[in-house]
Amino acid sequence: MFSKSRINEPGPKAGDKETHPDAKADKPASSAPAVPSAPTSAGPKVKPPASTLSSDLVIKGDVKSTGDIMVEGTVEGDIRAHQLTIGETATVKGEVVGDDVVINGRIIGRLRGLKVRLTSSARVEGDIIHKTIAIESGAHFEGSVQRQDDPLGGAKSPHPAAPAPQQPPKSDKG
Repeated sequence: MFSKSRINEPGPKAGDKETHPDAKADKPASSAPAVPSAPTSAGPKVKPPASTLSSDLVIKGDVKSTGDIMVEGTVEGDIRAHQLTIGETATVKGEVVGDDVVINGRIIGRLRGLKVRLTSSARVEGDIIHKTIAIESGAHFEGSVQRQDDPLGGAKSPHPAAPAPQQPPKSDKG
């Protein structure tokens, strides 16, 4: 039913005579190459290291990444990343959005994340919208905390507008 491929069988060693009884001297031209081809997108991807914004860096504008960001400097604008770490020396004035957000420094603005952690050195002035949250003893926080199943859902307002109630159509009876 199934036949065994010869590609996976060990070949003869140098200097040894081929002793396999059904081995053929010539191999078909359609056999797989012995040298592996270049890596394809199907293989495991190597995760690049986190981008670090050092403590002497001041950014005025938004920062977006699909990877990881470590902030040690000052950012006056919004930050969006997959995994975002705000260092102890960092100050962010703007919205912070990420899948996994760890705050060690200061945030002035809204914070949205699937997994949010405020360490003991965190200082947050703004609302937090999260799926899961951990606040260590010693963290300072002024604002509201709201749990949502999809905190990254793009809603700029923490309180989505309710649909207007529909009124029955007016009729001209009278």
